[in-house]
Amino acid sequence: MSSQVAVASLGGTITMTGSGAVSPTLGARDLVQGLEVGEIATLATIPGASLTFATLLEAFDWANEQVSNGASGVVVVQGTDTLEETAYFFDCLWPHEEPVVVTGAMRHPGLSGADGPASLAAAVSVAAAQNSRGRGALLVLNDEVHAARWVRKSHSSLMNAFQSYPGPLGLVVEGTPRYFHPAHRLPALPRPLDTPPVPLVEATVDDDGAILDWLDVKGVVVAATGVGHVSEGMAEAISRARFPVVVASRTGAGTTFEGTYGFVGSESDLIKRGVVMAGWLCPRKARVLLRLALGTMQPIGDVFAARGGVF
Repeated sequence: MSSQVAVASLGGTITMTGSGAVSPTLGARDLVQGLEVGEIATLATIPGASLTFATLLEAFDWANEQVSNGASGVVVVQGTDTLEETAYFFDCLWPHEEPVVVTGAMRHPGLSGADGPASLAAAVSVAAAQNSRGRGALLVLNDEVHAARWVRKSHSSLMNAFQSYPGPLGLVVEGTPRYFHPAHRLPALPRPLDTPPVPLVEATVDDDGAILDWLDVKGVVVAATGVGHVSEGMAEAISRARFPVVVASRTGAGTTFEGTYGFVGSESDLIKRGVVMAGWLCPRKARVLLRLALGTMQPIGDVFAARGGVF
């Protein structure tokens, strides 16, 4: 194939049509009209909330094949509800210098000011650009380029719903990505043969942690308060857990601590109980990483130590 950008669609708002309440109907070929791209594929036509790890692995395999065949980059289109998780999924596994870029839309094609065409065009330009190489997976929306590791959907409906706490990695200006930071990324994890289910449990006020006693799983992520704190009841439930527990901060920005607080349920207490701290990863990213670590039989502590810090 040529060195053009390959584009795959999984569905989402960018593909939705209807006379009232909309649903995904458009395919990849409908979306790329007027854009100079290479291979095109419709891998799914579903909302972002219904994506599965099996679908994402299929998309990963397709994207990997396109780059191996000579594509200069890949764009994956999907619903924005889970876009930040997909971006991080790809970022953990992506082995190529060529970028994989995820994008979507906040407004469906039937609304005034629909943003899908502009975001897709920007994503294609980012995927094709030489200065995007070596940056792993990127999320492009609203002419902003975000690092997969930092980006979060922080508003349910606004056009600037996607934010990175350190700020975007770059901007698309006059159709060209301009980056504020040099390229840097970690080595890819091996492709998993399996991705065991991992629940995400949020710690809350007056939480006895009993939900952990009910679970029969391979691992759990706890979205803890503050810098990694849970109630005494949750701490005791963590000690009883028969599976690995990763603790992330539910706040949306910042890192878990390791040794500032010493009360029962504090970060230092939880570490003594055997939990793995997620560091700077938000709970949703931590869940993606834990599933991949379990699916590839990687040491969980080592994986999070390598990917949970600032680099």
